[in-house]
Amino acid sequence: MAARAKAKAEAAEDPVLWLRLIRSRRVGAVTFHRLVAEHGGVAAALAALPAVASAAGVENYTACPVEVARHEMATGRLAGAQLLLWGQPGYPAALMDLPDAPPVLWAKGRLDLLARPMVALVGARNASSLGQRMARRLAEGLGAAGQVVVSGLARGIDAEAHRASLATGTVAVQAGGIDVAYPEENAALMAEIAVKGCLLSEQPPGCQPQTRHFPQRNRIVSGLARAVVVVEAAARSGSLITAKNALDQGREVLAVPGHPFDARATGCNQLLRDGAVLVRGPQDVLEAIGHQPAAPVPAAVEDRELAAAHPVPDPLPGPVPLRRPLSDIAAVHGQILARLGPSPMAEDQLIRDLAMPPATLAPALITLELEGRIERQAGGLLARVERGPA
Repeated sequence: MAARAKAKAEAAEDPVLWLRLIRSRRVGAVTFHRLVAEHGGVAAALAALPAVASAAGVENYTACPVEVARHEMATGRLAGAQLLLWGQPGYPAALMDLPDAPPVLWAKGRLDLLARPMVALVGARNASSLGQRMARRLAEGLGAAGQVVVSGLARGIDAEAHRASLATGTVAVQAGGIDVAYPEENAALMAEIAVKGCLLSEQPPGCQPQTRHFPQRNRIVSGLARAVVVVEAAARSGSLITAKNALDQGREVLAVPGHPFDARATGCNQLLRDGAVLVRGPQDVLEAIGHQPAAPVPAAVEDRELAAAHPVPDPLPGPVPLRRPLSDIAAVHGQILARLGPSPMAEDQLIRDLAMPPATLAPALITLELEGRIERQAGGLLARVERGPA
């Protein structure tokens, strides 16, 4: 209880501490929560970080400077965004139970939408005209039923879903900073969502999206939603990553079928073959999530009414599925990275080489993948992502 109260007090008094910890080198979302749980608070975790890094073999480690965190706060405010902290009022409750929940989120626009039920619509960037029509039909129907449509602000299916749900509620999760339009062609749509909908990002304002940021964004898209609907997707696409995240997070996965000769339908047809719910229209989605017709949701809700209608759970120090010492986890990460290289290696071979139980290796691989240090390839292959100096 003391750790909970301490973390809550730190969040209310100095969000700069949170930014310093999550922006520190080698600290991702999972590591952030584990550090806070092990040390009893954000400030204590930040103070212990250099010693933890040294124990893991990283010498001369320094945490993110306070000036960097304060500059991020100032830049976010200039962009008209608000910082949401895990476990605090306003933070999306749907993300609270994820082990890799973003510790901080920048939000801009109608924050009341984050407290409403959401359905994710995702799909191909090079969407067909039929796919775009289907995305519009689904977004309009779901919006009319009181569902907020969440997507990733990409071109194609994402953009059509956002446009069709502007009037009823849409949330765009960005891979880059809250003030960075990507792709540039969606700049006008992004500006409109900032007024009529809600923009979300876990990256610092001004951050240009990198390849590793897109899978991280996808886990937020699926985590916010009660269900993920894939409209069009190739066999190897970001939409299928979102669908996989949804399954891991306990969300419903649905797909729109397509012609077998259309490469943009391959991913959806694979999902349907593997048990996803077939979608012909909005009603199929609503039935899958057990939607009950309700009175229309007001366009805007006062903050105090939101707090009463959607109480935020009492914050915990952090979601910690396994309470292993951080030094042990760092050692496992080091062994994995030392074994992997740019040339792909089969995951089964990695398990044999390291003589490590799959239950130990699996969460470490997920963490390294989310941090952008390894990547999965077709056929169960793994490769190390080569990065320049930090």
